[in-house]
Amino acid sequence: MRYYKIYSLMNKTAQIKKNHQFIKFRKLVIVSLLIGFLSAFLGISLKRITEYYEEIFFHEVSVNPIFYIIFPVFGLSVIYFLRQYLFKKKENKGIKEVFESTGSKSKNLPSYKIPSHFINGLLTVIFGGSTGIEVSTVVATATIGSVAHEKENVFRQYKTELICAGVAAGVTALFSSPIAGILFAFEVISRKVTRAFIISNVIAVSIAFGLLTILKEGPLFAISITTWHLKAIPYFILLGILAGMNSVYLTRCVLFFKSQFGKIDTHYYKIIIGSAVLSISLFIFPQLYGEGYHAIKTSFIAPNQIMTFTLALTFIGILLLKPIVTSITLASGGDGGVFAPSLFIGAFLGLLLASVLNTFFQVHVIPVNFMIIGMAAVLSASIHAPFTAIFLVCGLTNDYTLFFPILVVCLISKYTAKMIYPYTVYSYSPGITK
Repeated sequence: MRYYKIYSLMNKTAQIKKNHQFIKFRKLVIVSLLIGFLSAFLGISLKRITEYYEEIFFHEVSVNPIFYIIFPVFGLSVIYFLRQYLFKKKENKGIKEVFESTGSKSKNLPSYKIPSHFINGLLTVIFGGSTGIEVSTVVATATIGSVAHEKENVFRQYKTELICAGVAAGVTALFSSPIAGILFAFEVISRKVTRAFIISNVIAVSIAFGLLTILKEGPLFAISITTWHLKAIPYFILLGILAGMNSVYLTRCVLFFKSQFGKIDTHYYKIIIGSAVLSISLFIFPQLYGEGYHAIKTSFIAPNQIMTFTLALTFIGILLLKPIVTSITLASGGDGGVFAPSLFIGAFLGLLLASVLNTFFQVHVIPVNFMIIGMAAVLSASIHAPFTAIFLVCGLTNDYTLFFPILVVCLISKYTAKMIYPYTVYSYSPGITK
């Protein structure tokens, strides 16, 4: 009888534990569905609004060059006053805020970061700031996951997983690639996989991709990729090495200018200096306006260009100036990161290399292929996340024809960058000796 009671008690305990696990699992599924929908809705909304107004404002500066002066100073000033008075002088640190939150049990992402990054990211890009909305989206969607984890005690242990679910859904919404969303959450944010990570992230990106399908969101770059040739592999390798070097230049520029601008006590001096540099750069190279996707699309339309001295100077000027104006945009108060600048630099680096090879060496490589591979390569090296870069760029074009060369070049560019400089703008800490 005694053994029967013990056995019965053990059965009840096991049943209670099983029921508790089922309840936790059910709640995790429900909250992941909610995070996926809200994050995807935020990402799609920010992307559509930014594209709409950036096109309008870019047309205005094309017609009236005086706006090259007015827009940057106006945009940075509005962001400054919003931070001062609406968001109570709270600075945005970008993705580092997400790292700080996932690395600490007590530090969470406050809910104000959702409107803060949404509004400031939008204003930065549409008024000419030479960055993109990707990092703004990542932090805002990470905040959705962070806020969700605080709502019930059962979610306390899933903080990182829920933050990653928000990030993965946001990246999926921007680039139409669920795999890129999950890989970015893993390679950059979490760096570990748990059962809860898989469940929450797969559900979140599925909801995000479903929403994209319902809204009929097409790929960002609607281009046709036909084939690639084995004879181009040596040139792809060269592109990977150059991409790694360019990514280090971008990283060092961001760190240098943030450090230098950090020494300026009066914030409006930062705005004046930043908008002056931005205005001059945009006037000389309009391709640098905003995230620069308009310039990439234009280059995709007519990629087979004969390399002339003027064209070479234009490409070199763009590649040298883009990291500088991106860095100054961020250092003077703009919101954003290195996602879009990396894609932009990679596209123009690939086009420059292909044009030089075709014009002076009669190699007859396919410029569009070099542009796409270059985009993935520079992004891979800039954030040290090659697999994210592969699926993200394939998602941008909705084409996997170049998967193998992209894989090879992304690995080459990442390890080239790490050999030259082992940090990214996300992993670098001021305490590290340069």
